[in-house]
Amino acid sequence: MPHAVSAEENKYPEVSPTSEVSVTSEETVPAEEYRRRLQARELDIHRFDRLHIRYGNVRLLLAVVIAGMAWCALRSHLISPWWLAAPVAAFAVVAVYHARVLRARKCALRAVEVYQRGLARIEDRWMGGGQQGERFRGHGDSGHIYAADLDLFGAGSLFELLSTARTRMGEDTLAQWLLTPSQVEDILERQAAVAELRGNLDLREDLAVLGKEAGAGVHSEALLHWAEAPAEIRQRWLRWLTPVLALLAIATAVMWAVWGIYLPFLIVVAVEGNIAYGLRKRLAGVFSATEGAFENLELLSTLLARLEREEFRSARLQAIQEALTSHHQKGSQAIARLRTIVDFIDSRDNLFVKILDVPLMYSVQVALKSEGWRTQHGKAVRGWLDATGEMEALLSLAAYHYEHPGDPFPEFLMPASSDGAPILHGEALGHPLIPAVKCVRNDVRLDAETRMILVSGSNMSGKSTYLRTVGINTVMAMAGAPVRARRLRLTPLQVGASIQVNDSLQEGSSRFYAEITRLRRIYDLAANRPPLLFLLDELLQGTNSNDRRIGAEGVLRGLVERGAIGILTTHDLALTEMGGLQQGVLRNMHFQDDLEDGGMRFDFLLREGIITKSNGLALMRSIGLKV
Repeated sequence: MPHAVSAEENKYPEVSPTSEVSVTSEETVPAEEYRRRLQARELDIHRFDRLHIRYGNVRLLLAVVIAGMAWCALRSHLISPWWLAAPVAAFAVVAVYHARVLRARKCALRAVEVYQRGLARIEDRWMGGGQQGERFRGHGDSGHIYAADLDLFGAGSLFELLSTARTRMGEDTLAQWLLTPSQVEDILERQAAVAELRGNLDLREDLAVLGKEAGAGVHSEALLHWAEAPAEIRQRWLRWLTPVLALLAIATAVMWAVWGIYLPFLIVVAVEGNIAYGLRKRLAGVFSATEGAFENLELLSTLLARLEREEFRSARLQAIQEALTSHHQKGSQAIARLRTIVDFIDSRDNLFVKILDVPLMYSVQVALKSEGWRTQHGKAVRGWLDATGEMEALLSLAAYHYEHPGDPFPEFLMPASSDGAPILHGEALGHPLIPAVKCVRNDVRLDAETRMILVSGSNMSGKSTYLRTVGINTVMAMAGAPVRARRLRLTPLQVGASIQVNDSLQEGSSRFYAEITRLRRIYDLAANRPPLLFLLDELLQGTNSNDRRIGAEGVLRGLVERGAIGILTTHDLALTEMGGLQQGVLRNMHFQDDLEDGGMRFDFLLREGIITKSNGLALMRSIGLKV
């Protein structure tokens, strides 16, 4: 299991064995397994298709037989009507098996989709085919401090790459992990859980198949509103009075039948009718709400039942499984009890039940049973939803870990002291949203010796991509996910970014004003914990060179004084000579470009020092501009 160690230790801990997989030797294994399972599920679909046709033909034949026998029995009177019982019973049995085949075929189709999407992710064909998390996107500079800058949500986003969640709860949980840095203890528990779930393809497939139906039908907000709302029927004395009145009604009915004395029975029924009439609106509300909630819970119960029968080793997964209980009863079993209550509710349409409804206080007693279930288990529903969401989020990270075996878990370091400088050491960092064949990897090293890296270079040379690469891997690390790197070691960090800042016609603000507003938010964030990793692209480019240099020195000095580390980029070489910072705080690096055959060529490799040449004028001349 990955673990945190002190930054003072000379030897860093090794990543867990489950994450140490060679890219060159085993990168094809996940794809091969997915193809094997995909082929098996497609064969299942063909088999179910054949069974579907056979059962359909048998049902049609039985329907013809039943119609013929009915004619002979009811019109021609050639046979007894009792002979119809056998083909009708056979038709019912075949219908049940036919329905099972159709359900199994639907599950196989969903499994095919699971493995097709998994292969698309492995082969970098996933963009546009998954959940994009649009509802989590911020708006304008008042939005999240790094979500838009690092492409967390939207088409081709990190969320689309990671999320295999089928329920709203799973999507919410995964999005929250990406948007908020977690505690190291939680991260390490997630890493252990992801490592355990990584190879459990059967569980991942089952929950994906079951979760699709649950995701379409489970309305968590409405369910929680019902589960945690105050009781509709608050008269506690009804809980003992209603069975007493029902017993009195039975006793007085026997008295009427045996001795002919009917007045006591009429008195009891009159009292019962008065109580039932006074509660009629509340009863209707209880029944309607219970039936609606049960539709949600019944879909959820399939997920709970599947999780309940799994055996887990890691502490986090065991805690999730424990959260699926209520009063030492499994959640699926508690929902089964509610199913019985709903069956009683539905039985009120039965003519016999309608006749005995008032004497037996049937509706009132069923409503009290429903309220009793909500009192006993209602508070556990939120835990069931949260646990299901967390499991889906963990399974999303587990799928990514399985499909990208070369991506290790990050190693978390503890600062030498409470005021020690944060650390970010990354080897061969790559951007997970860039296809592997195009991804160029670079290192990063930020610590007490180098608090900031200033990256110079021309436009399109890779500066912004480098910022996003460092930022998105830090976000993944702080969410508990593997990272796109050979190795990543860091202390806990929060990210603040100013990469994609635009002006706003609606808010009447210029790009420069939007940028300095964002910088103020980042500066305020640096006062919080964990320490800040800032990522600033083309700092203060909306003002003149002198103001830009003075402003940049002030902003960076303030961030460093608050204990932050970070990276900024520029194509303005004047910023590489900032003199207002302490010696050694800033390290200059650059991306290089070359002009070849009238076009720019970039290798996107980060180099030491300040860029020494500029090809801007040459490029302008190459396209015919007179400069």
